[in-house]
Amino acid sequence: MFALDIVWNPTKGIDLGFFMLHYYSLMWIVAFLLGFYIMKRIYKNENQTSEDLDSLFIYSVLGIMVGARLGHVIFYQPELINEDFFSIFLPFKFKGGVEFTGFQGLASHGAAIGMIISMYLYNKKVIKKSVLWILDRIVIPVALGAVFVRLGNFINSEIIGKVTTSNFGVKFIQDEYNKYEIVKVTGIKDVQEAYNTFGSDPKYADLLNAIPLRHPAQLYEAFSYVFVFLILLYFYWKTKKSEQQGFLFGLFLVLLWTVRFFVEYVKEAQNVERADWLLNTGQLLSIPFILIGLYFMFLYKPKRALK
Repeated sequence: MFALDIVWNPTKGIDLGFFMLHYYSLMWIVAFLLGFYIMKRIYKNENQTSEDLDSLFIYSVLGIMVGARLGHVIFYQPELINEDFFSIFLPFKFKGGVEFTGFQGLASHGAAIGMIISMYLYNKKVIKKSVLWILDRIVIPVALGAVFVRLGNFINSEIIGKVTTSNFGVKFIQDEYNKYEIVKVTGIKDVQEAYNTFGSDPKYADLLNAIPLRHPAQLYEAFSYVFVFLILLYFYWKTKKSEQQGFLFGLFLVLLWTVRFFVEYVKEAQNVERADWLLNTGQLLSIPFILIGLYFMFLYKPKRALK
C-alpha cells in the first residue's frame, strides 16, 4: 500500500467580494440547517407545532455556540479572561492591536453543556414536556452536526493529530507555519498567496518535505460521528426506545464521547500543560459524559409520565 502523503493547504473560504465566507463558518451553517430539517421531521412525527420548532432553533443555536465558546476558554484557554477578555465574546483579537479573527476556539464539551442548559430553558419556557423528551430528540441532529464541525476543523488545519508514519498521514502546512511565519518565509504579504506559493514553488521543497505527516484526527472523528448519527436515527425511527425517557440521550453521550476518548490518543494535546498526563483534558472531560450516558440508558427511572 502506498502512502498518500497528502499536503493540506486549503484556502480559508469563499471570497464574495464584500465578505469572506470561511469554510469553518459554512460548516456550522450546514450543521444547523440540516439539524433544523431533521427536527422538523421529528416534530411532525411528534405532532409538535412549527412555532415550537422555531423557538427550538433559536435556543439551540445560542446554547451550543455560547457553551462551545465558554467551554474552550474555561477548559483550554483560561488566560483569555485576564489577557484579552473581550475576544471571548467578539470575533476580534485586542491584545497587541485590534485584528478580526472570526469566532475561533470552540469546545465540544462546552457545546454539550450549553445544549443541555438551553434545552432545559426551552422546555421550561416553551414546550413544557420533559427536558429529557427534547434531549432524546435533539441529540440526533447534534450528532450529524458534529460531523460537519470536525470537517470544518480539518479545513482549518486545527485540532490536528500526532506525528505518524501511517499511509493516511497528512501534512498540515497551515498548522506548521502560522500566517506570520509564512509571510516571513516567502516575503509575500498576502497570507493566502504566501501559503499557495510555499506549497507550489520548488525552492521551498526542502521546507515542505520537512513538515511531518500527522494523523487526520478530525476526519477520524467525523467518520465515526456519521455512525453515531445513523445509530441514533435507527433507534428513534425503528424501535420503541424513544418512549424510554433518557435512553437516546444516554446513548448519544456514550457513543459520541467514547469516540472522542479514543481519538484523543492520536491527537496533539490542546492543553500543553497537561500533555504528559496519562489522560489528556479531552479524555478527562469525556469520562463524566460517558458515565452519565450509561446512567440514563440503564438506571434512570422517570418520576412522572410525559404529558
